[in-house]
Amino acid sequence: MNFNKFRNLFFIIFLLGYESLCQKAKIEVGPNNISINGNLNVTITIENEILKSYSEFPKIKGFDKRSRSSSSSTNYINGKMSTSQSIIQSYIPKNIGTVIIPSFSMQINNQKIISKEIKIEISDKKNEPKKDPFNNYFDPFNNYFDQNEENDFIDIKADAFLSLNTNKNEVFVGEGFTTTLSFFVSEKNQADMRFYDLGRQLAEIVKKIKPSNCWEENYNIESINSLPTKINGKSYNQYKIFEATYFPFNKGRIFFPELSLNLIQYQISTKPSFFGQNKKEKIKKFFSKSKTINVKELPPHPLKENVVVGEFKLKENIDSNEIKTEKSFNYEFEIIGTGNINAIRKPNFKIKNFDFYPPNILQKIIRKNKKISGSKKFQYYVIPNEPGIYDFNNINWVFFNTLEKKYDTLKSKVIVNVKGESTKNKNIESNDYDNFYNKIESQENKMIKRKKKNYYTFFLNFTLLSLMTVIIILLLNNRKNE
Repeated sequence: MNFNKFRNLFFIIFLLGYESLCQKAKIEVGPNNISINGNLNVTITIENEILKSYSEFPKIKGFDKRSRSSSSSTNYINGKMSTSQSIIQSYIPKNIGTVIIPSFSMQINNQKIISKEIKIEISDKKNEPKKDPFNNYFDPFNNYFDQNEENDFIDIKADAFLSLNTNKNEVFVGEGFTTTLSFFVSEKNQADMRFYDLGRQLAEIVKKIKPSNCWEENYNIESINSLPTKINGKSYNQYKIFEATYFPFNKGRIFFPELSLNLIQYQISTKPSFFGQNKKEKIKKFFSKSKTINVKELPPHPLKENVVVGEFKLKENIDSNEIKTEKSFNYEFEIIGTGNINAIRKPNFKIKNFDFYPPNILQKIIRKNKKISGSKKFQYYVIPNEPGIYDFNNINWVFFNTLEKKYDTLKSKVIVNVKGESTKNKNIESNDYDNFYNKIESQENKMIKRKKKNYYTFFLNFTLLSLMTVIIILLLNNRKNE
């Protein structure tokens, strides 16, 4: 093998190894012990890459699919960014007992990822079978034989409706509210229906829903599953079509217009027969009601335009509360809670006699249960310069607390005891100021004429003057010739 081939092979192996390190995908199944009303979660995660595509979550024997949620995290370590995205599919068990979930595979960004076999223990039996109105789409004998006999079809009234609702009717600027578009079907519904061209319809619906003056956190509903719910004591199956949390930028009103959704509803034959056409398709349009959200201005405050709105708490971590001068330590200021995590900025502060270097930033966002929650951690590398006892309460972060309806401050409670020698004298010694003054003492105190510089100045002036004279003479000769 010549050198060039060896070099190319080494380069390919290096790239493959580098990609495997930077782009990781995995499947996790758990927990191992759940109750009959608990959730089994199948989580797919990809790191350092955008989650562009993934195959359908598997059907698991003994479980029903339920809701789906997502989370993401962004970390900045030493100026380098790393990311992680997860999709969590929940399942509800049908019966108590022990279930062995065999290994399965999924395609994540065109990579085949295989899960591990896992044993699940299910306890506390409480099972109520739910009726799914979209299970029976087709008659197996539909149009099997043409019938000369005229057939009449009638409509069965659908006990269903389309609804756009929000979890809040009034919010402050910057406060999140979740908008959900769902189709509800009563468990007593007798009409046979199915969704029709949902992808195209949803693309048009989303354009009408999304407000222009809001930050959006989309829950990215990939598949539509039924969720049992009750409205005014009546049992329904809810099919979530779209869900997102919005954080308004300014005061005013946010208006969601009336929306429509087309479904295929089957008419029933008045003369059913074994081989005849017993169903007939018909487009049925369902409408949601319009909705308005009132966005209030925040109360007066010097930082009103820059604060994040929500419910937050502070978590701190420090290597040690007793440190030595010139010995570095790590300090973490982590903001945890519910609100627009993306909008959180690092605290502004200055503590005398400490050198704080730009922090590493670790961010995690969870989109679940109509809430955007998560954390943002600022990891500081710090060097103390002077001994003494210092209070870090100057490190603080102001936000508007939606629970108490007032401004609040997360303030550091760390107190450190710095021991060792002062670095001021060392800094002065390290700067060689004395050399300058020593040289002054050793030099003669006499004025020196800078003749050399005068010679250069005279020569340059003479040269410029000569050039200008030549140019003027040439211009005058040209005029005479003309």
